[in-house]
Amino acid sequence: MNGNYPGAGAGMGIDDQSTADVELSGGQRQALRHAVAAIVAETESYLPDGYHVGSELQDGGPAATVAVDPPAGHPVTAGYTPDLDELDDLEAGLDDETQREVAQGLAASAVLQVMDAVGDGITQTAR
Repeated sequence: MNGNYPGAGAGMGIDDQSTADVELSGGQRQALRHAVAAIVAETESYLPDGYHVGSELQDGGPAATVAVDPPAGHPVTAGYTPDLDELDDLEAGLDDETQREVAQGLAASAVLQVMDAVGDGITQTAR
């Protein structure tokens, strides 16, 4: 995905509202952490062992990044920045469709990175 999820962006929300100066309450920050943890868990569920999935919350604003480090190839990332108008609703979590879309996109991109890095040099073990 490499940051091309519609909610991605460093310090920018979906409607191009600056989020760099937005302070989150303790509850909002915990809700963002919970929403991002759900994306991490779902992403991990699609991948075999050897792929490392993690997340990071941006300091000073309602934004986060989820990253997958595949066993071969380049890491892939997706940014998540909730709409500023929905910060108070963040405690309800992400809708299932958004969570699934981000997780599946990250997992697929990570697998493609491995396939690209390994190329056609894989020896078949079965028919």
